[in-house]
Amino acid sequence: MIGRGPDDRPEERLVDLARGGDAAAFAELVTRHQELATRVARVAAPSADLDDVVQEAFVKAWLALPRFRPGATFRPWLCAIVANEARNRARSAGRREALALRSATPGPSPVDPADAALDRETGETLVAAMNRLSAADRLVIAYRWLFELSEAEMAEALDVAPGTVKSRLSRAMTRLRTILAEEAAS
Repeated sequence: MIGRGPDDRPEERLVDLARGGDAAAFAELVTRHQELATRVARVAAPSADLDDVVQEAFVKAWLALPRFRPGATFRPWLCAIVANEARNRARSAGRREALALRSATPGPSPVDPADAALDRETGETLVAAMNRLSAADRLVIAYRWLFELSEAEMAEALDVAPGTVKSRLSRAMTRLRTILAEEAAS
């Protein structure tokens, strides 16, 4: 199509171009996935310097592009790189901070003040419950419910079989429900 700009190119084409060394194509992929990468880093390692994690993850992705499987989906591959970088940074720093779950969730805030107060209270309860989960449980829940990855994309990002994704997500959701029930009872 005449007049199509680089922003209109299909992602698969951008990945192919970037694999061939096209820095502009990779820059477009970075632009498209910057927000997602930041959100993944925030969930995987809330105490890490998010800008540094994301920048380093994109550098690692650029360097690893020659090993990217043709036909694979870019988004889960990038999520795995970002999550690994974030966990590595958090592990080396040796500290954990509270998960800023609400800031990882996009969307407009409600207009009605009563709805806003209820949403804030519910969000705080959910953040507190998520903070009690392991990093692995937080990540699998975030991949599915915050970042809306399919089970196949989650399997790629976590480097596990699709059936494993289902069982991990089920167990993580069970643990989250248990924590929420405990908090509601207290």
